[in-house]
Amino acid sequence: MTLDSAEAAASPLLSADRVDLVRSGKTLLDQVSLVVRPGEHWALLGPNGAGKSTLLSLLGAVQHPTRGTVEILGRRLGRTDIRELRRFIGHVNPRHDLRSALRGRDIVLTGATGSIEIPPRWRPAPEEEARADHLMAMLGVTALREETWPTLSQGERGRLLIARALMPVPRLLLLDEPATGLDVAAREQLLTSIDQLRAEHPDLATVLVTHHLEELPASTTHAMLLRGGQVVAAGEAGATLTTKLVTACFDHPIEIERRGGRWSARTAAPGA
Repeated sequence: MTLDSAEAAASPLLSADRVDLVRSGKTLLDQVSLVVRPGEHWALLGPNGAGKSTLLSLLGAVQHPTRGTVEILGRRLGRTDIRELRRFIGHVNPRHDLRSALRGRDIVLTGATGSIEIPPRWRPAPEEEARADHLMAMLGVTALREETWPTLSQGERGRLLIARALMPVPRLLLLDEPATGLDVAAREQLLTSIDQLRAEHPDLATVLVTHHLEELPASTTHAMLLRGGQVVAAGEAGATLTTKLVTACFDHPIEIERRGGRWSARTAAPGA
């Protein structure tokens, strides 16, 4: 699965075209379209049940659409080996199902094998060990090298899981509510790490799911607003994350402000 450099630069990394997803007779996504290009950083926002994580599961080759097409890295779902495709996608899920007391560095190294646990008899190559150390340093978690999973805070886990997702050098990084459960300091540390990551890897594309505009990194370039499985608005972040469109998406008067590259939201004053 390779693309020459010119083709890779011109091709979208993700393309969902008029996608429907129906489960048990319920429509979870309804005619959703999205194109993500190299270097773009998308946010998916909307109320509970809007379809954000469901859409992310399609973009991560976890589910297939009922109707419509999804192409990931030039390969169409339903016509490619999704196990091979997932090797090129970094997927960060804060509900990582690790059951053992794995050490921080070993958690990152599982990104090289695509497994939750270290496989029996597997030993990392020297270059894999070096990459794990580099990623941990970049994300500010070198001190967690020997710390075990049960002792880690939610914020520490989140940054380790981002390092893990980057081990196979993916072209696409999917982040499913990475700031869930974090206090303000941990959230800010995580968002700073994401901004630094994006700056150091200019061709990397990311898609981040959240309920809260305060959880968006300043490096966010594009946004999609979802409600009831349908697209309310999508496009450049500055034109999409507006008071009018966010109010329509959440069906509540919400005033949006952007300062220093970051967004904030509050209930709009009566008559505003």
